[in-house]
Amino acid sequence: MNIILWILQAVLAFVFVGHSRLMLASNPSLSPNMARGMKYVFDLSPSLRRFIGVCELLGSAGLILPALTSILPWLTPVAATGLALIMLLAAAFHLTRREYPNIVFNLILFALASFVAYGRFVLVPFTV
Repeated sequence: MNIILWILQAVLAFVFVGHSRLMLASNPSLSPNMARGMKYVFDLSPSLRRFIGVCELLGSAGLILPALTSILPWLTPVAATGLALIMLLAAAFHLTRREYPNIVFNLILFALASFVAYGRFVLVPFTV
């Protein structure tokens, strides 16, 4: 179970770092294929886009670094919980815009982040 949780943590960190790079870009440039599914990036205010990007970047770091360094490892499930909350809010945002493929992706990421949080809080917590 520990290996599965580490793999999920790495996958989630990779996904959220990639999305945060897009959100933190001062002028997000998207390929034509990405632009179809990610028009919401351009509709967000720059300050909200930066806030979301910073939260996702910090959450990504929180999934890996505390557990890897054994410094405050309890932050790993807290970061996973925060990312799960962000995904619920993102799903609600996309629901208002009727962007159903994005909602499905948000709910998948929510489920994975929730599983990591549960796994690190209950199933295989880090011991110091």
